[in-house]
Amino acid sequence: MESRTAAGVRANREPVLALSGISKRFGAVQALTDVALEVYPGEVVALVGDNGAGKSTMIKVIAGVNPADEGQILWEGKPVTIGKPHDATELGIATVYQDLALCDNLDVVGNLFLGNEAMRHGFLDEIVMEQRATELLSTLSVRIPTVRIPVASLSGGQRQSVAIARSLLGEPKIVLLDEPTAALGVAQTAQVLDLIERLRDRGLGVILISHNLADVKAVADRVVVLRLGRNAGDFIMADATQEEIVQAITGASDNAVSRRRARGAAQVVRKEAGQ
Repeated sequence: MESRTAAGVRANREPVLALSGISKRFGAVQALTDVALEVYPGEVVALVGDNGAGKSTMIKVIAGVNPADEGQILWEGKPVTIGKPHDATELGIATVYQDLALCDNLDVVGNLFLGNEAMRHGFLDEIVMEQRATELLSTLSVRIPTVRIPVASLSGGQRQSVAIARSLLGEPKIVLLDEPTAALGVAQTAQVLDLIERLRDRGLGVILISHNLADVKAVADRVVVLRLGRNAGDFIMADATQEEIVQAITGASDNAVSRRRARGAAQVVRKEAGQ
């Protein structure tokens, strides 16, 4: 099911990432079946669905953690294979998982450049890394006391912002965010949502997994619904109501269609019977 104007909005644009026919099986469990997803530059796409809908599996397919068994992936219109995380990184796909993978004993600079340190004459170039960290966080309007503060001293929203900022050092074109506002307070959530909008303003495509429809409504341009490992809806956020999205998540919209078809068939039978 697609929203009323979705086709028209996308007509004259090419997605940076397009997946079609994506299927993934884990033993006897069919996690994804014939799933499609498109992401355009400067667009926030919310991927929503109930627990077990296949959201995390879809993210891991895109990130190369669990490659798809079937389907096609197009990157800027060209077929590509994402068989491992390195393939995704090379294309320009960055992933920020829910656990953030930050080192509490390191400061912000140390976390941003962990595994990708700037070197000069065989030694760490702390000055360059500190300058780049300060510039990046300033560009994203991330507010922290100093880039030399230990990550353990930061709030949940600040930690999430540091993790997102770290994903941008490789200059990606797509950023995947897995439940970035989970367990955050109101002020911290607002900080992260503001950062997501800044990613969009930089021309990045953002895939946002979230259970919070209020957060989705606040930042998403489009909402893609998965249900039982299949596509269940694709909505332009400005056109959709929360009720329509919830119906797609729960399958209520499918049940409504089935009931309407059943009533229509019954009316035809009664008509033919002369009743």
